[in-house]
Amino acid sequence: MIKIIDVLIQNVSRLFPNLNLKLKHAGMAETPEEFIKKALISALFFSFSISLFLWLVLSKLGQFTQMIIMMLPILFLLAFFYLFKMPDVKINKKIKEIDSEIVFAGRFLIIELESGVPLYDSFKNVSKNYEKIGKYFTEITTKIDLGTGIEDALNETVKFTPAPNFRRILWQIINSQQTGADIGTSLKSVVNQVTQEQMINIKEYGRKLNPLAMFYMIIAVILPSIGITMFIILSTFLNLNLSLPILLFISFFLGFIQFMFLAMIKSSRPSGEL
Repeated sequence: MIKIIDVLIQNVSRLFPNLNLKLKHAGMAETPEEFIKKALISALFFSFSISLFLWLVLSKLGQFTQMIIMMLPILFLLAFFYLFKMPDVKINKKIKEIDSEIVFAGRFLIIELESGVPLYDSFKNVSKNYEKIGKYFTEITTKIDLGTGIEDALNETVKFTPAPNFRRILWQIINSQQTGADIGTSLKSVVNQVTQEQMINIKEYGRKLNPLAMFYMIIAVILPSIGITMFIILSTFLNLNLSLPILLFISFFLGFIQFMFLAMIKSSRPSGEL
């Protein structure tokens, strides 16, 4: 049985050839097989736990028993795909963390290089002054201390760094070293371009925020309050029985809508800080 499960996990991992690189970008030490196995076990445990809880709550209502059994595979699939997206969530979080400091760190690096500070010492100073992006510069300097060349250390960081803007800066440093160009001058164009892109994102976010706030007020605040009131009034005239499961479902649905709106607004917020 264990061999069959292992073969199944290996076949599933082959369907996602980029999973190994995603895990490294996310900073997760698991292999693709270990990650998929962990996601399957967690999804199975989650789906059984939720189904058992619903069965205990709704056990007095016999008509809901079959529905809970039918929901079990759906819950399992939803939980599995949610857990399978965890590397993407961590990657997006890392990108936002890096982008929040990329402009300031880039300007700091330019000032250091134009002041005559060597590239290695500039990396060390960036790592000391910037907490989030400084971790990557610490990795670079650590590799250099262990005997890796600067270009090789930068190339390794480029390979396993999820943030496109940070990769552009590192590529510019590598190209400048290979061609013998001034690194500080070359970095200025990249940092200015990143700054302009972040300003555009902030302006677009400002234009999106007003319609999102309006839709949130209408769908998540006004319609639920007025709709529930009208629904209760109509139920008295139509002799509708508003049982506890129906009211709980309505409450859960309204809470889910509000959560989705808040998550949408939060996720659309630009990560850059100028």
